[in-house]
Amino acid sequence: MANLPESRWKSRSKHDLIIEVWEALDCESVGATELEQIQQALLEKFGEGGLESPASIARTVADEGAVLRHPEVFELDFSWRERNGAKAIFQQGLDFSDLSSAFIATVKIEEMRLQLQADKETKGLKELRGIVLAARSESLLRARSKIIDEDQRRQAREISEWLNVWLQAPELFSDWLDLRRRSPEFQNRFPDYQNENSPA
Repeated sequence: MANLPESRWKSRSKHDLIIEVWEALDCESVGATELEQIQQALLEKFGEGGLESPASIARTVADEGAVLRHPEVFELDFSWRERNGAKAIFQQGLDFSDLSSAFIATVKIEEMRLQLQADKETKGLKELRGIVLAARSESLLRARSKIIDEDQRRQAREISEWLNVWLQAPELFSDWLDLRRRSPEFQNRFPDYQNENSPA
């Protein structure tokens, strides 16, 4: 691994600095160690306000072609968020393991989003978005897993789509999800799923 030049970073934006540090690390894959080094560079260059979550950094370098060591990324991101105030959100029982649990979790996420929006909590909204991104990444990993059965993989694919819609258009999400869960395609694909939680 390359020695980092510390304070000699040339980048003027957080995004560019993340890429610059990643390139300086000259690593084949990115996991906890690399993410922590990038976080340290952000802290040194931009101060506390410049810090990004491990998941956010991982997405940035992945978009540039980095190979992520996903278990390390999730573990580091979870522990980082616990230390940085998101513990309460995780403890509210956000479970995306199956469709029924995911529906309850998305209702909670929407309630949190509306409350944070009303309170003009920009940092909280950004943090919530990071949590949803991490949940979607985890769902995508489960959807591709060879360890779990096909029904669970199918549910994980569906859940990742729900979360993707929330990320793209959160203000439309509730109506979209209601329509999605009532659609013939959804009901044919998931005949055992109970729709009694559907909003009126």
